[in-house]
Amino acid sequence: MSIPIRNIVAYVHVVSVPKSIEFYETLGFCVDSTHSDANETVWAWMKSERGNLMLAKASGPIDPEQQAILFYVYVEDVVGKRNELSAAGLKVSPLTHPFWAPEGEFRVVDPDGYSLLFIKASERVVS
Repeated sequence: MSIPIRNIVAYVHVVSVPKSIEFYETLGFCVDSTHSDANETVWAWMKSERGNLMLAKASGPIDPEQQAILFYVYVEDVVGKRNELSAAGLKVSPLTHPFWAPEGEFRVVDPDGYSLLFIKASERVVS
């Protein structure tokens, strides 16, 4: 019998942990804990209602063209979240309706070029 995986957490290398913290707070995450080295925050654990994210200072340059990862963010109200993030000053893509997101999907890009795609939460996906 296989031991089930209870969660998976993205560990993201970023140029500036404080700048990324600010961005992800705008999305609705909050800081749970941080680690500093020589008066610089180099790592953070961020959480939301049902999501977690680790941020770590990259040891080299970040190349947005080489990032082969997308983050899907599941929300109850896609249009409402898009309006909220736009009002907060973030650049949000137009709302599209691909087959996997009949209620809509939009994209936000974080300070390091990582793409976050927002779609409607479904119990099958987020429970």
